[in-house]
Amino acid sequence: MKSLNVELGERSYPIYIGADLLANPGLLRRHIPGNSAVVVTNTTVGPLYRHTLNTALDGLKTETVILPDGEQYKNMAVLNQIFDALVEGRFDRNTTLIALGGGVIGDITGFAAACYQRGVHFIQVPTTLLAQVDSSVGGKTGVNHPGAKNMIGAFYQPRCVLADTSTLSTLPDRELSAGLAEVIKYGLLWDREFLDWIDAHLNALLNRDNAALTEAILRSCAIKAEIVRQDEREGGLRALLNLGHTFGHAIEAGLGYGQWLHGEAVGAGMCMAADLSHRLGWLSQSDRDRVIDLIARARLPIGLPPTLDGRTLRQRMSADKKVINGTLRLVLMRELGSAVLVDNVPEELINETIQFYTEVHPRHEQQP
Repeated sequence: MKSLNVELGERSYPIYIGADLLANPGLLRRHIPGNSAVVVTNTTVGPLYRHTLNTALDGLKTETVILPDGEQYKNMAVLNQIFDALVEGRFDRNTTLIALGGGVIGDITGFAAACYQRGVHFIQVPTTLLAQVDSSVGGKTGVNHPGAKNMIGAFYQPRCVLADTSTLSTLPDRELSAGLAEVIKYGLLWDREFLDWIDAHLNALLNRDNAALTEAILRSCAIKAEIVRQDEREGGLRALLNLGHTFGHAIEAGLGYGQWLHGEAVGAGMCMAADLSHRLGWLSQSDRDRVIDLIARARLPIGLPPTLDGRTLRQRMSADKKVINGTLRLVLMRELGSAVLVDNVPEELINETIQFYTEVHPRHEQQP
């Protein structure tokens, strides 16, 4: 097992990374201060791992809430299913909510923990690569609004993150690739050396080599922990973690949540961010093409879905959380390994990038 800390003063917490961590009951129990816990999972992950987790909670008052699986269920109505279980079970303020699943489960459970009785304890047990490297770390929680992704939520830190790499053995190939999008993101926005490492080890990652996956998770979490340490509530620096997300969130909302996985939309979004960075004169054409080729090798889409037109995409981008006083802010790349938050990108360049990815071109035909 490897571990690192997210350093946030009194809200600091550890991230544990390794195989078979769910089978270590003491590891989880040390972070549960009360005598009750509610496990929130979904119809896919629950049958695989909730019994192992419940064994670790033996002796506590427990309940399991099983939600439907999919981004389309990350909404207020499904959130209320968690509140219903908490109220009906008379769980008190010293209860710990445990998120067992991917990013949707982590986000919605964390938001429930932030709201129930104005805040109860919360633990992340991510079971997808995307959640292990990104969404489980940093305390962003929330649900989607029909008009925009993650528009309703709260910053609320967990007591710990337990990333059991053994759970990745049951992850579908499509979900694995979606997680690799976020791994690639860290190299592109922060660490050129890590980007080179990803490039060299991509086949090992796709083949689920445990040593490679553990290293990718550890390095991704270390980058995110450092950024969150400096900017917990996204006053500036943390916004860089949204590289590819303004385009990606617009793709998700424009298609309808659940049609593409989040990581798939982010993969295409990073290609678009790379192209726009090239049009601004920051990335060379070879660097832009390197980004596109790496994302394609990760078995991710590298262009817009054929059912989404450019005008709809641009409209959806205007609903992004980073729009301030009517101005769209984009995360782009000054160079590979160095991202920047940009205001007032010329509209004609944005439209050129959108047009580039809506044209019929063999390079951009890969779809989920």
